Amino acid sequence: MSEKDKIWSIVFSGVGGQGVILITEITALAAVKNGYDVKQTEVHGVSQRGGSVETQVRFGKRVWSPMVTPGNADAVVGLEVLEGLRSAHYAEAETGVILLNEHKIVPASVENAEQMYPSNSAELLIQKGYQVIQLSATKIAHELGDGRMANVVMIGRLSTLLPIPQEIWSDTLKKRIPLKYLDPNLKAFEAGRAAVTA
Repeated sequence: MSEKDKIWSIVFSGVGGQGVILITEITALAAVKNGYDVKQTEVHGVSQRGGSVETQVRFGKRVWSPMVTPGNADAVVGLEVLEGLRSAHYAEAETGVILLNEHKIVPASVENAEQMYPSNSAELLIQKGYQVIQLSATKIAHELGDGRMANVVMIGRLSTLLPIPQEIWSDTLKKRIPLKYLDPNLKAFEAGRAAVTA
C-alpha cells in the first residue's frame, strides 16, 4: 500500500479528567482539515474523573470503520502509565509507536494499588518489542503553568509522527481551544513538538 492510500490508526488512553476526548477531537479535526476521510469512536470506558477512558481515530483516503483492531495502531497515546500499558496491544508490532506520559495515577479504589502498580511499564513494553517514546508531559505542562495541558503536550509529540502539517494543527487548536486558554495550550503543543530533539 502506498503512503497516499495508507489508513492511519491511533488509540488514545488515559483517566477521566485528563482530556483524552479533547485531544481525540483535535486529532480528528486536524485530519479532516487536511482533507482526509476520518472516523472516530465514541468513548470506551468510564469518562468521569478517575475512570479509564479509551478513544480511537482512523484517517486516510477512505475509511470504512472507526475501530482499531489490536496490532494495527500506528500510535498509542497513553496519558497515564498504566492506561498506556493497558492499550499497548493495539500498537503495530514492527512500526507502531507507544507514546507514554511518565505520569502515574494510582487507583484509589484498589486495595494495595500502590504496591501492585507496575513501576517498570516502559521496560516491559520494550522487552516485548514495542517502540516506546517516553515523555514527561505532565512535568512539562506544570512548568508551563498548568498540569492539565499534558494532553496537548502529548499531541504535540504525536503530531511529529503524522502526515498533517504543523500549521493545520495550530489552526485546529485555535478553533477548538477557548480563547482564554489558547496561548498556554499553543505553548504546550510546541513543547511537545520540541520534545523530539530533547
